[in-house]
Amino acid sequence: MNTGDTAFVIVSAALVFIMTPGLAFFYGGLGRRKNVINNMMASVFILGLGIVLWFLFGYSLSFSGNTYGIIGTLADAGLSSRAFDDPSPYAANLPFLVFVIFQMMFALITPAIITGAVAGRMRFKALFVFIAAWSFVVYYPLAHMVWGEGGLLGATGLGSIDFAGGNVVHISSGVSGLVLCIILGKRHNYERTNYRIHNIPFVVLGMALLWFGWFGFNAGSALAANALAGHAFMTTALATASGLLSWMIIDVARKRKPNLISSCTGVVVGLVAITPGAGFVPVWASFFIGLSAGPVCYFGIIFIKQKLKIDDALDAFGCHGIGGIWGGLLTGVFADKTINGVNGLWFGEPKQLLAQIGGIAVSILVAVVGTIVCVFIAKAFTELRVSHRDELIGLDSTQHGENAYPSFTGLD
Repeated sequence: MNTGDTAFVIVSAALVFIMTPGLAFFYGGLGRRKNVINNMMASVFILGLGIVLWFLFGYSLSFSGNTYGIIGTLADAGLSSRAFDDPSPYAANLPFLVFVIFQMMFALITPAIITGAVAGRMRFKALFVFIAAWSFVVYYPLAHMVWGEGGLLGATGLGSIDFAGGNVVHISSGVSGLVLCIILGKRHNYERTNYRIHNIPFVVLGMALLWFGWFGFNAGSALAANALAGHAFMTTALATASGLLSWMIIDVARKRKPNLISSCTGVVVGLVAITPGAGFVPVWASFFIGLSAGPVCYFGIIFIKQKLKIDDALDAFGCHGIGGIWGGLLTGVFADKTINGVNGLWFGEPKQLLAQIGGIAVSILVAVVGTIVCVFIAKAFTELRVSHRDELIGLDSTQHGENAYPSFTGLD
């Protein structure tokens, strides 16, 4: 084991952890004033639930043993079968618990992304049950299929590549959010024109924490303090910067003015798109990935909301689902084996793009079917949606008995 690598991955894990509170600020700022506590609590409660579930079952089902390439076993349930200083089976340079901790942070941020799609209309009790079930039905199996030994989609299976979570984190959460918001239906007065984002500084703070934490998310996925980690850091920075600039350019072209909220969204889109390929594609390719992800997601969101009339409240699918799919496809195009052992279409290996398409298709299927299953599980405990009256009053008061702004008495 290597102490430098261990320190680097522990710090990276802490950076990934801060992304979930960052998402709380991002979603909290984007929503209505009467729902800010509910939007933030939807991320905060996962910090408790996700860590406990990961300790009891999550790590074991994701990374211990192999059951038909779909899910692991319970060999490491409760993390009691190994000494804390044993080397990790997935990174001999790291202690067992350090790898467990790093992967645990991914299991926190992923279900939190889903909550943005259903903001303002889902019962908190139903959301709690849904997220608990979703972790077992969707996240743990996908983590095993993509990253686990013998996984269906990994190197010994289909051969798709996902450096830091394009399939496991973004496609799974984005697609699940889309399915769930369709099942729930639109918010009351969804199409009214006077809806305003209530706290732009919260959004900027959330964006900053997400971008900061994402360096640990992607660079830390090298699992060592080495050149690959530095490469992933640089591709992350460049793709994100180009995603931001492309979103600004579109705004200026369409509205004649750059928009701060749109710019923050462009940052997130760039981060999402580079995640699957951060440790596989050349630096120059990351610029194109981020630049192209901007218009793909920008007009994808417009299509979803204006043409299909789907109420993806805070654009969970528009950013994470579409961005994850686009980034996964371009990883299959631009992967370079001189960086991490895999060539894509651009470097003469079309089979890798086909493997990426297959991996994305399986991830979408797991997310769609798993979400429907989890909806039935949640409905066995409670109604999914708040009443019309509660929605009008606001979920802060009706679901939590709190008001983020005590002097505020309106309904927006």
